[in-house]
Order: sequence, then structure tokens, then C-alpha cells
Amino acid sequence: MATRVLQNVGRGLSQARSKVHSGGQLLLTARGLSASNHKNREDSWFKSLFVRKVDPRKDAHSHLLAKKEDSNLYKIQFHNVKPECLDAYNKLCENVLPSIHSDPHYPCELVGTWNTWYGEQDQAVHLWRYRGGYPALTEVMNKLRMNKEFMEYRNERGKMLLSRRNQLLLEFSFWNEPLPRKGPLIYELRSYQLRPGTMIEWGNYWARAIRYRQQNEEAVGGFFSQIGSLYMVHHLWAYKDLQSREDTRNSAWQMEGWDEVVYYTVPLIQHMESRIMIPLKISPLK
Repeated sequence: MATRVLQNVGRGLSQARSKVHSGGQLLLTARGLSASNHKNREDSWFKSLFVRKVDPRKDAHSHLLAKKEDSNLYKIQFHNVKPECLDAYNKLCENVLPSIHSDPHYPCELVGTWNTWYGEQDQAVHLWRYRGGYPALTEVMNKLRMNKEFMEYRNERGKMLLSRRNQLLLEFSFWNEPLPRKGPLIYELRSYQLRPGTMIEWGNYWARAIRYRQQNEEAVGGFFSQIGSLYMVHHLWAYKDLQSREDTRNSAWQMEGWDEVVYYTVPLIQHMESRIMIPLKISPLK
């Protein structure tokens, strides 16, 4: 009898210890899960500070950012010329491009034509405007195929080039339309490859920022790509010389708000490039 009582008490103590041990494990597990969930929440909150949120849009960037009152389309061409052929290339362009620019049968205008001075060497840059958008571009291309002088120019030009590329662009609504300027001036083309999904944000900031860069009438034109390298932005500036460029850019930092624009737009950029360019004699932007 006493033996059975002792055995029952022993089994009871063993079960009690088992429950306490099990309960302790459950408590520790629960605490671990709670700590893990809390840490995950902290990590999620911390990461949210750096993850860019893109608002859903119900319209194309071209409709939200481009000018509504016109249907201008721009084409920018980059021609990498054989170093020994640059002078001959420039002369060839000077003989042919003005005739296209001035011919009323072609709904296009040569906005500017340059050689790169600092940046990618032995490079020519041409900027064209097509008044009437894509139909005007198509009309010009079809007519040029029938233009014997242009086709000869194109064949001769091909012998002088190492490579070439182009982009079709629209103009930001908050920039002035590029108009002919008297020189002599130097031009800077600053090109920005933006992170996909950030074009609207860029436009919102620069719509306010452009007023900081109008003091010396240095702002010539601002464009964003439609075909070619996408999410590409080009800002075109004009200066008297390199020292004027330096002084003008430094003066912007003295204006309240410019530092904020730079702070918020730099994270939108994947890659950026600057070219200092010298206009050819035939360039409307002298």
C-alpha cells in the first residue's frame, strides 16, 4: 500500500516536472517568436525609409510632362567620327544640313549642331525639331529618301563614322523652347539616366528648380526620351565660357531651395554625363 502511494507520488512529480519543462519551452518559444516578429517589424520599418514608392499613374509620362500647346518632337543624334575625318565631316554637314533646315517642304528645323570639346572626343551632336510630331518625322524621312543630295551626303558620311546613335525626345513643359542665340557661346549637355519609375518625380522637382537657373539665361532646353535609351533626360545650357559656367553654377547654391532640389533628385539618377560642346558655323544656337 505504502509502496503504491510512493509510486503514485513519484509519477505525479515526474509529470509535474515534465509539464513545467514543456511549459518553459513553450514560453521561451513564444518569447522568441514575439522578439522575432518585433525585429521583423523594425526591419520592415527601417527598410521602408529607403525603398522608393512609385505612385500608380493613369496617364503616360509624355502626357503629364510634355507641353500641351504644341506637338513638337525632337531628335538628338550622336555621331562618333574617325579622328582624322572630323574636319571633313564638319565641312560635309555645313554643305548639306542648312538646305534641309531652310527648305519649307521639310517640317523640321536644325536646333543646334556641335562638336564635343570636353567629354567624348571626336563626337558630333545634332538636335532637330519636328513641328507636327511623329507624322512630321515620317514625312521628312520619306522625302529625304528621295533627295539625291542627302543620300550622297549620307553615303559619304558613313565612311567617316565609327558609330552613331539617336533618340527621339519630348520637351519638358516647364522649359523654354530652344531658340536661336547669338554667340560665341559654349554649350553644356547634361544627360541623366534615371531609375525606372522616377520620371514624374524628376519633373516635379525640376518644375520648381528651373527658376534657380534662369538668372543668366543659361537654360536652353530640357528633354526626356521617348524612343532609344529610356528614362533619359537631357538638359542643355549655354555659357559665355567655362569660368562663366563655374560662376553661374556656384551662384545657384547661394539661393535658398537649390540644395533641397539636389538632395532629392540625386537619388533618382543611375548615371550622368556632361559634355561641353562648341557650335558649328551653321548652328542656329551660336
